[in-house]
Amino acid sequence: MAWVILGKKIIRKTTITMAETNNQEVKSKRDLLRERMLKRNPELNVEDPEAMSGDISDYLDELDGQLNGYREHEAKLTNMMNTDPRSAYLLASLDNGEDLILSLVKLLGTNIRDILDDPDSEASKEYARRAADGMKHDAETEANIEETKKIIAAWQEENGLSDEEGNAVLDFLQGVLEDGMDGKVSHDSLNMGLKAIRHDEDVAEAADAAEVRGKNARVKEELRKRKETDGISALDGTPNAPKPQRQEGSVFDMARRAQ
Repeated sequence: MAWVILGKKIIRKTTITMAETNNQEVKSKRDLLRERMLKRNPELNVEDPEAMSGDISDYLDELDGQLNGYREHEAKLTNMMNTDPRSAYLLASLDNGEDLILSLVKLLGTNIRDILDDPDSEASKEYARRAADGMKHDAETEANIEETKKIIAAWQEENGLSDEEGNAVLDFLQGVLEDGMDGKVSHDSLNMGLKAIRHDEDVAEAADAAEVRGKNARVKEELRKRKETDGISALDGTPNAPKPQRQEGSVFDMARRAQ
């Protein structure tokens, strides 16, 4: 390490010796490629040439798709700016952080007021239409919210839920909606949907299982009674005590009688 005077500044110069260079790990292009592909796909088996080749091919296809998308957008922007050069100025102003309205005023001057004040202009008609649609949507949303509040209150009362339990369910549903808008889905939402679809089947299976258990219980009770009464004399010692009647038939006959 040495100090070097450069003009009026003193800078520190680091000298790397040959020994230090030899101690540094020099990675091959192959190793660098493996590291890069593992960052993209940590589960990739880099020792398998076929897997490596396939993943590299997929990666190149992905890059080609992105590049084609960029080229398509660039062509559209170029065509737009060639058709109306003012759009280039507007985009440049927005890129520099200028306010959209101020940029439009700078670009169009007082013409923008004339356009807005003219009810027959296409811009004014489009603005009025979008404003009306927005007001209609807001009114429908407000009505839906009021109806939803009634449904939630009735559902919460029917199921005997506390406010905390009801809010937890609503928070979960809200998360599902937000994930759906972002194109995402979770295991919890998938399981919830699966349970909803299979609910009737699960109820039917549970009812069948309960019926089978009931029949089995009746058969067991029938067998128990038969075992207790077979061959046992009356407890009072009277010879005339009625003997238990023996029910003929197989176990399957008893099962049918238990139904």
